[in-house]
Amino acid sequence: MTTIDSCTLANGLPLHRIGLDGTRSVTILVAFDAGARTERPEENGMAHFLEHLVFKGGEKYPHYRDVNDTAERLGGVLNAYTSHDLVAFHITVRAESAMDAIDLLTDFVGRPHLDADELDRERGVVIQEIQRYKDEPSAVAELLIDKAGFGEHPLGRSVLGPEEHLRTFTRDAIIAFRERRWAGARGGAFIVGNVEHVPSNGAVSELFDRFPTLPEPEPYEPAPPFAPEILVDQRDTNHSHLRMYYRPQIDATNPAQRAAMAIYATLLGGSMSSRLFDEIREQRGLAYSVQAASQVHADVPLLRIGAGLDSAKCIEAYTRMREIVAELRDDGPTAAEVERARAYAAGRRVLSFEGTNTVARYAATQAIVFGEPIDPDGAIAELDAVTLEEVTEVARDVADTLAVACVGPHSPGDFH
Repeated sequence: MTTIDSCTLANGLPLHRIGLDGTRSVTILVAFDAGARTERPEENGMAHFLEHLVFKGGEKYPHYRDVNDTAERLGGVLNAYTSHDLVAFHITVRAESAMDAIDLLTDFVGRPHLDADELDRERGVVIQEIQRYKDEPSAVAELLIDKAGFGEHPLGRSVLGPEEHLRTFTRDAIIAFRERRWAGARGGAFIVGNVEHVPSNGAVSELFDRFPTLPEPEPYEPAPPFAPEILVDQRDTNHSHLRMYYRPQIDATNPAQRAAMAIYATLLGGSMSSRLFDEIREQRGLAYSVQAASQVHADVPLLRIGAGLDSAKCIEAYTRMREIVAELRDDGPTAAEVERARAYAAGRRVLSFEGTNTVARYAATQAIVFGEPIDPDGAIAELDAVTLEEVTEVARDVADTLAVACVGPHSPGDFH
């Protein structure tokens, strides 16, 4: 049974306590609508860089060693992530350490020093991270498909940003970005799991009040019309990394349609019994890995398809993958496929929601990206309720227009 208690603090930050029966841990997560999508062109990479910098210390824990040592003494797992949609910071600890974990997280995230010397040191670390991704063909393919699907729009840019940007970011510019984007009105704090040791006497609110009161930021730039490209990073290799984007015509703000799209992606390429896995890998042996997934931003849905495969088989696999999508569009899925995919997707969600961190990340996306109520039990029920007709409608709305990205010994003309 899930219990949810929500309020809004004086600084505008929503605070959600999400109690999960039977857990012995608690996750504290703070997130803001301040991902790469909200960056100005010259700021690309700043949201992720700022994520790194706050770990260098705050007022009570002034040094990165203080932050790290305290997290470890709590037996905690401390981390953060930046996506196009969000920047988030989280720590998971045993329930008895909840208040100490909140004290730690709200200190260095809510009132970071952002020391100039640490900025210069961390700059080199992030540049190394960028260079590492350039050496990983699969990561390059992920960057290329975003660009092929969105062009110069913020959703088409790298979350890490280009190296030349990292070299120019100043402390003043980073602080200005934080003050412009980290507003409570476009964020949220989430305490998820065993909340028995989290008092309701105001002590929690006092800690989260460490985040400054900031004006609500401007809205993000809406997603552009779909103008897909074919982008290839030509490399003389025996292995190719193929990525494809379709943009189904579903309403990204409709939870039922999002659930139906998740079931569609599952039966297409989200499990070992899916059409892509069964035919592309098992029957034809064209790829070692092949998958499909539903990815939904606040205002745009995406169907992502990817494969890692022998370069000599890449175009054959690409052609057959497109044909499978077309067959689903023209003939629809079978009732047995939908039943199996629905059970698998809902079961995976149930298992993942056994972890407090996963529920916290779900809650942040639900509240901040979609602006919808937090309901883990309802999220499972939405998948259970998807019908054959709803999945068939999603399949029909996947037009034969797609963005393509590939890393390997190919040219754009190969993918027409």
